Amino acid sequence: MKTVSPNVSAIQNKMPEGNNGLDESKIPLKRSLGLTTGILLVAGSLIGSGVFKKIAPMSAALMDKNYILLAWLLAGIISIFSAFSICGLASLTSESGGIYEYLRLSFGNFFSFLYGWGSFLIMGSGAIAAVAFIFSESVNYIIPLPVFFGSWQHISIGHFVFPFESSGIKLLAVLTIGGLTWLNILGAKKGGNLNNILTTLKIAGIVFLIVMGLSFTHSSSPIETIAKQQSHPNTNIFSAMIAAMLSAFWAYSGWFGISFITGEIKNPKKNVPISIIAGIGISIVLYLLLNDAFMNVMSLDALANIGENNIAALEVARIISGNPGATGIAILIIISTFGTLNAIIMVYPRMYYRMSQEKFFPKTFSFVHPRFNTPYMALIYSMAWSCLMVISGTFDVLTDMIIFTATFFFGLLGVALIKIKRNGTITTGLIAYPLSPIVLILSSLALIINTIITEPVQSVVGLLLILTGVPFYFFYRRKTTDDTSMPRF
Repeated sequence: MKTVSPNVSAIQNKMPEGNNGLDESKIPLKRSLGLTTGILLVAGSLIGSGVFKKIAPMSAALMDKNYILLAWLLAGIISIFSAFSICGLASLTSESGGIYEYLRLSFGNFFSFLYGWGSFLIMGSGAIAAVAFIFSESVNYIIPLPVFFGSWQHISIGHFVFPFESSGIKLLAVLTIGGLTWLNILGAKKGGNLNNILTTLKIAGIVFLIVMGLSFTHSSSPIETIAKQQSHPNTNIFSAMIAAMLSAFWAYSGWFGISFITGEIKNPKKNVPISIIAGIGISIVLYLLLNDAFMNVMSLDALANIGENNIAALEVARIISGNPGATGIAILIIISTFGTLNAIIMVYPRMYYRMSQEKFFPKTFSFVHPRFNTPYMALIYSMAWSCLMVISGTFDVLTDMIIFTATFFFGLLGVALIKIKRNGTITTGLIAYPLSPIVLILSSLALIINTIITEPVQSVVGLLLILTGVPFYFFYRRKTTDDTSMPRF
């Protein structure tokens, strides 16, 4: 479906490529991504590295196979009920921006701007930096990367930023972010096609590992005694289940990314909800089967003692088929993290593009390439800031600090759905209403309370980081003159 307006199209046809006379902020995006790409984009965003390693802390917390599978299932159900709320909000608009746009339409510009500000400053850029770093670490497992500036590794800025630490891994991460950004500038369809290939490969690899794990027997294995050790369930099962579910939620995060790219999805009001539900559904099935396979190969005692810095899937594969199996899983993790990285590089800049369209971000973020119809400047700015976060090495610390505020915005989406339903803005097409927004609100409250209790200092610092956007909000609000028809904080 071609969405370029006749006037813009005529201008582009008359002007030579690269002519600066065309206002690139007025060029519309092109709807080039279909339903299949949407589903695989959601699944690709979800299936990263978490599912390959979270069985270890979950085993340590619960020490019971049925409880572990229940934790994965409950986290998946809560995620899909939360997704139902997003699906309801998706019917509000066919524009890009996702959560930012839903908050803007429901509550005005204040909360939406703070969410977008936090995403660019930490959440989105930090996610790109973190996944790129994990990808590079996975490559380093197979092909040791050179260490540059080895004698400078301990140099720091304020004992917080260590720019020369893990220099080889950081360099590959930066180059990978740059390469994928360039590919996505060349066209949303190119980025979507790459995502389709990578997501298909990782799903196939996970299915193969599931089959191998579930069919594995210990009769001739030297670890037979260890594998058959009996585990003892945790006596404080409620707190243990919460801890295990928090690990599972990490593997389920990212499904909402497709909403950011709504402006390039064909028939978005129908395809975005279907993509979200189908993508999460695929992930739930794969996660349950894969963790069942892990526990068939290794005892819970062995899984619990793998260690925080080791990857459970590698140990499982090593037991099944030795070092070649571990190498195969390492390659699968490389493919998975590379695919996830491509997906989040693709989606987050569309939110900044939408913010700029609404005049709440610098105008250059809304520039669309006249040939490739992509928000290329938003992609470039996102790349630059994410690369700086990789080099600084602060992405893990910063993203941990804003879990509290990120969860608050998700809970606010549940409130938004109830609000727009009650005022009649949405009357049909809601799924599991009012249960879905209630689940989203209650789960967000539980996570907020847990974070405040367990990480009070990080919660306060994270909130202060997000609030640094307040003066910028008022700066852009004063400059904005044509948003009087929109709700305002």
